[in-house]
Amino acid sequence: MVGARNADYAEERAEVEVLFAEAAKLDTISRKIKASSARFDDRDRLSKNAAKPVYSNTHSLQTMNGNIDKILDAIDRMLGPSEDKGREERIIRAGPNPKGIPDYLASLKRIDKALAQMSSTNLRVNQQAIRDFNELLSEGSGQLQALFRSILADELHPVEPLNYLVKKIPFPVLEQENASKLSLIDSFLSSSTARNASHSSRESPSIRVYAELRGGYLSGSLHNLSTASITTSKRKATGEIYRQGTSGIGTYAQAIESSFSAEFSNISAVFGRENWGLVFDATCRKALADFAKTLRELNMHIKANLSTDCFLAYEIVEIVTNVGYRLDQQSGQLKLPFADALKPIRETARSSLAELLEDVRRQVSAMQSLPQDGSVVPLTTEVMTRMQTMTTYPQSLASVMASLGDGNWQSVTAIHSTSSTSLPSLKSFDVGADSSQLLAHYVMDTIETLLASLDAKARTMLKSKSVAGVFMANNVALIDRMIRSSDLSSVLSTGNASAKIETWRKKGTSAYLESWREPCSALMDVQYINRSPRPPSGNNGVVDSTAMIKQLGSKDKDSIKEKFKNFNTSFDELSSKHKSMQMEREVRSQLAREVQAMIEPLYARFWDRYHEIDKGKGKYVKYDKGSLSAQLAGLG
Repeated sequence: MVGARNADYAEERAEVEVLFAEAAKLDTISRKIKASSARFDDRDRLSKNAAKPVYSNTHSLQTMNGNIDKILDAIDRMLGPSEDKGREERIIRAGPNPKGIPDYLASLKRIDKALAQMSSTNLRVNQQAIRDFNELLSEGSGQLQALFRSILADELHPVEPLNYLVKKIPFPVLEQENASKLSLIDSFLSSSTARNASHSSRESPSIRVYAELRGGYLSGSLHNLSTASITTSKRKATGEIYRQGTSGIGTYAQAIESSFSAEFSNISAVFGRENWGLVFDATCRKALADFAKTLRELNMHIKANLSTDCFLAYEIVEIVTNVGYRLDQQSGQLKLPFADALKPIRETARSSLAELLEDVRRQVSAMQSLPQDGSVVPLTTEVMTRMQTMTTYPQSLASVMASLGDGNWQSVTAIHSTSSTSLPSLKSFDVGADSSQLLAHYVMDTIETLLASLDAKARTMLKSKSVAGVFMANNVALIDRMIRSSDLSSVLSTGNASAKIETWRKKGTSAYLESWREPCSALMDVQYINRSPRPPSGNNGVVDSTAMIKQLGSKDKDSIKEKFKNFNTSFDELSSKHKSMQMEREVRSQLAREVQAMIEPLYARFWDRYHEIDKGKGKYVKYDKGSLSAQLAGLG
């Protein structure tokens, strides 16, 4: 056993010794490898230090080579446009073909691009090419302007606006094909390139050409209507009130609206949205200047005939304001030009309200005499006709009166101090309760001015109060009748207009009845209750005239006889005068009723008491109750 164990130990020891021997060899090899590695590191470091200068020089050469390639490419690009100059020059010199406009525009864009490239280099070699290209660009822009003008000129066919208005057909617009061509041309001419080439940086050449040609076309087309507006406005008898619609200004304004609307459609098809307003304003400028000149001439005519032609001013205010707003809603333009054109007419319309009131006072004051039969003066009919005519212009009068303020039409000075220069707002054209009330106030102010002036005149020029009363009653009756037979009835339906007219009617009636107090006074007797018994009555309560006469002394009887005589004389005289006076139908019947209500009860009482004074002979008692009632009824 022990021998076997020693053998094992000997074997293991031998193995250990082998392992140690192997380890010693590996350690030797490891030292050799480390030494080799150190030598390799030294050699690598030396190699890198030697390669650095070579790498740096190689990188510099590569960068230089790339820069040279880029320079060559830039030179090729710079020289390329100048080499293409011949091709572009042939296209530009040939001029734009209406069917080849896109190709022509493409050539101009290439020239513009080439110019930008060459200008950025600032190379001396390109200066001549730049000058040549600028000349080509300028020439091309000019040729496009000429083509733009030519296409527009072909569309300038003379038109007669009245023909389109009567037939109710739209005004002509540009043909779609031509509009497309013009739009293409404008796309270039509106660019900064074209403006620089034409030495106009503020306005596109296409806008200038369009406004020139189409503006002249509009002005020429509307010229005849301008002349007709003035002629028709003046074509009426002297003193005749202007009748609505008889002036050609309405047709003129309608033609302006239709032609301007058609022109805005053309502009929308040709120009970019950002230029619509500018082009539309420039195109319509000449036609609007002609329109403003026409309105100024009409204004002079209106001011010279204000009492009859102020209604033309009201009509123009309404027409032009509506046209201006409709065009403004469509285009966003022309509101101020229309307001400026309308300003003189609008100011005349405003001042006319006070001038008409003053004209009433002036005409009454200038009257040398009044009708001695109490008939109506022509001025009353004239004034009421004016008031009736005013009701046909509710919109314009609402605007004018609202701008003045209620009652400010009484003074011309107040009107001038509240001058309005702007176009009225749509709200001011709202014909509502307030607007109608303003017109009602003005109508009543006019009526009261007329009646007050006539009343003052009648008191100084008509010696008889009865004639003055009839005169005022007649004028009030005519006024009332003209109110009821027209739209004035609805205008004056609210407020106290009726009460004011009734006050003047009562005033006239009262003045007339003053003369009838004389026969009434003759029917007044005196009774002394403390000295006389109660008047005897018959079985039915009727006064016994015979008994009454018996109670009278001779002096009293003579007094009663005289009273009957005075009554007869005065009554006959007044009845005859009443019948001879010129009275309106309703005035005659109304005054007859008033006289009857005053005389008949008094006479009936007096007759019942004293008719037996002449015992039925008729010497003193000319009328019994029945005959007097018939006489009074005959007054109506």
